[in-house]
Amino acid sequence: MTTDTTMTTDTTMTRADLPIGVFDSGLGGLTVVKAVRALLPGENILYLGDNARVPYGTRSPETIRRYATHCADFLHQRGLKMLVVACNTVSAVAIDALKERFPLPVLGVIEAGAKLAVQHTRNRIVGVIGTAGTVAANAYPRAIAQRDARVTVHQNPAPLLVPLAEEGWLEGTVPELAVDRYIRPLIDKDIDTLVLGCTHYPLLRSVIEQRLRTGHSAAHIVDSAGAMAAEVSRVLAEERWLRQGENGTLQCFVTDLPQSFGHMAERFLGQHISAVERVDI
Repeated sequence: MTTDTTMTTDTTMTRADLPIGVFDSGLGGLTVVKAVRALLPGENILYLGDNARVPYGTRSPETIRRYATHCADFLHQRGLKMLVVACNTVSAVAIDALKERFPLPVLGVIEAGAKLAVQHTRNRIVGVIGTAGTVAANAYPRAIAQRDARVTVHQNPAPLLVPLAEEGWLEGTVPELAVDRYIRPLIDKDIDTLVLGCTHYPLLRSVIEQRLRTGHSAAHIVDSAGAMAAEVSRVLAEERWLRQGENGTLQCFVTDLPQSFGHMAERFLGQHISAVERVDI
């Protein structure tokens, strides 16, 4: 699999050859990119990280919708077959507006995560950790209730996990204490499924799994990145837009600090990023 920073416009390009657009407020959405590339290595992907305005989770709904529209417009102008909202906060408050705006499939991580949570829970008690904005929007309880109204959802905001993930502080006492603070109340509620309701959180999965074990919880973890990749695959297969092969390209755009983003992106993706382009949106 190669990482490229150019996409050649070809008049013979089919719908399957068009890229998937993915955006997030910063780095977290790269966990979605990694999952999609692992499952669908032939797909071309355009990624936009709006790191000049991160975090979105503390913004008002009106501001989040405005930022999301800027990001989506930027990607859509480059020609897409699908738009993936890799930000739980945007999925919580702006997904409907984006679906109305664009004439192509628009997928959000919350819908994908909720679907898997309902599939996995046995005692119908689900826990969710996410940003303050995602939790305040009650997006996961609503999405889960639409699929199974008998499921009880307990939420806890986990704001410190985003900066820990972005700084690469993925093990040791500090992340362990933070994870314990956020997850212990959910373990006490007897959850059997835990949704990682932010695309940064999979980077801390090992710490989260260890805390569940020490809390004698066998809760199944729903990784929103993996859930999103599965949903992307399902929709593309239904539309017959899957791109075959192993040579999908990846272009990365950011709104600030491309060099710093590139270094951190390599940690998220586990591979070298040859170039990151800074853009104004």
